[in-house]
Amino acid sequence: MKTADPIIAPAALNKIRAIQSALQENKIDAWLFYDFWKRNEFAQRILELPRHVLNTRRFFYLIPARGEPRKLVHSIERWNLDHLPGEKVIYLSWQSLETGLKKTLSGIRTVAMEYSPGNAIPYISKVDGGTIEMVRRTGVEIVSSMNLAQFFESRWTEEAYLDNLDTAAVLHSIVNKTFLFIGEKVKRKEPLNEYDVQQFMAGRFQDNGLVTMEAPNCSVNANSGNPHYEPTKEVHTDIKAGDFVLLDLWAKKNKPGATYNDITWVGYLGSSVPEKYVKIFEIVRDARDAALNFLRKSFSEKKSVRGCDVDDAARALITERGYGEYFIHRTGHSITEDLHGSGANMDNLETRDERAVIPETGFSIEPGIYLMGEFGIRSEINVFVSKDYEVIVPGEPRQQEIVALLK
Repeated sequence: MKTADPIIAPAALNKIRAIQSALQENKIDAWLFYDFWKRNEFAQRILELPRHVLNTRRFFYLIPARGEPRKLVHSIERWNLDHLPGEKVIYLSWQSLETGLKKTLSGIRTVAMEYSPGNAIPYISKVDGGTIEMVRRTGVEIVSSMNLAQFFESRWTEEAYLDNLDTAAVLHSIVNKTFLFIGEKVKRKEPLNEYDVQQFMAGRFQDNGLVTMEAPNCSVNANSGNPHYEPTKEVHTDIKAGDFVLLDLWAKKNKPGATYNDITWVGYLGSSVPEKYVKIFEIVRDARDAALNFLRKSFSEKKSVRGCDVDDAARALITERGYGEYFIHRTGHSITEDLHGSGANMDNLETRDERAVIPETGFSIEPGIYLMGEFGIRSEINVFVSKDYEVIVPGEPRQQEIVALLK
């Protein structure tokens, strides 16, 4: 008995049409999605594969700039792409996979895949080298899907943006409460360590219905010179008067589609802040604002901005002030439903991220100077670019000076 053809949801058809429009605009013949064991999250998310479905065999899904999509699926997982439109080719052996791939790519000259030439942007490199070789043997040219993936994977909805404003306000209040908590404990000479502060912040997340992938961070003195230091119950440092304190916290609402907010503030346990900290903070603050101002000026002049350009703006200021060698990470990262999202990073150090900063995306700006063995200062804000290229900072005001916690 013949089974009924699967019903394709209108939303899936609309997304296919939108992808085809983007392919035409970018003059690319097709987007070739590939996955195996759910290693390509771009394919999983953009194609909206059901989470409960096993993906233990290789599949290809071709969306041409014009015409009907094409599926290449293994016999025991032949139903995995039934929620998507297109002609289906079923393979069984490795030989039939290669034959099926040639058929799938018939008439196609250029395909976009989750691949970065020279691994320049490793975040997009989700297709293994052997599969790239197999596709190239069919005679097609492969280009990176980096800009396509960002457009269809990294943009925020209006609801996500409004939720992020709420989350930003809550995180800002948690910073204030945490600094007050630290100051009162130290004034009363009660025992306090980094882990205690971390757990205090985590408790405020829970009170406000926020969730996070990892606990927030409190780093004091030399520990703040390690950008990825995290206190634990077993490994932490006590906090006392005269200490420098860095708080880094990130969270989102506990609902589908919510985006992270991620901020860093610094304080000093004294009635006034020593000049050595003030000097470094002012450089970091100015670099943060230089990147922000560069974005606003460029967009007001209708100029395209790449992630690497934003990094250059912040890094140039720190270098001019004599501390370039102590700025040891990128200026910022993409933010989506994931803390480190799939859009353009503000990076021309660790990678050369030439992806454009596009509307409806969010990211951090967080320059830092790390004097290892002494202290490190980072000032982190988040940025959202609206449909009209307005550059918005959720959670204003930005930190303008180090907070003296024992005033």
